[in-house]
Amino acid sequence: MKILVTGFEPFGGETENASGVAVDMLRDLTPPDGARIVTAILPVTWSGAGAALLRAVEEHRPDAVVAVGEAGGRAAVTPERWARNMGHGRIPDNDGAIRDAAPLAEGPERLESRVDPAALARAIKGAGVPAEVSDDAGAFLCNAVFWTALHRTDLPAAFIHVPAVRSRGSARIGDETDPGQAPANSALSSDDLADALAAAVHAVALESRSRPS
Repeated sequence: MKILVTGFEPFGGETENASGVAVDMLRDLTPPDGARIVTAILPVTWSGAGAALLRAVEEHRPDAVVAVGEAGGRAAVTPERWARNMGHGRIPDNDGAIRDAAPLAEGPERLESRVDPAALARAIKGAGVPAEVSDDAGAFLCNAVFWTALHRTDLPAAFIHVPAVRSRGSARIGDETDPGQAPANSALSSDDLADALAAAVHAVALESRSRPS
């Protein structure tokens, strides 16, 4: 069982992205069920994020995908239930592009996660990390990558938002997922986020193995 886990590079003038840091840390953790983890860090650009995900899928040929991004207005880890067919860049991406609100592609208004987000939340809580299911992945690049995973592949695919924790200080950005929401001061650390992702990978592996072949 091979699971691709992706995070994002820093953006908006930040030097860290909590998703990328946690995914990098995940490489050093050994899942208890023997699942093999492969990782990729995606660019925060409208032109490159989805394409980079698909290249990673083509390169690694995973059995499942867990994409991860940060949400500065959330204090808990939040597996997402839906990807919306909507892209909106209220702030510039790392290429300087701002995207007006528009559908990402021809298709339905939303697609449902192929991995049960409630099962992921239970697994993450079981690792001692606060978690809850989210029904709104926003409209920025996190949502766009989730949509790409569901629309352009047939793999079991999930998306998990993590709080925008920093090794020093606080995130100056992060409300792209929940516009207008005040920044959350999460008590979680990067170690906690890596533990949460390891638990989620274990849950994805269990669910994927139980699917009819």
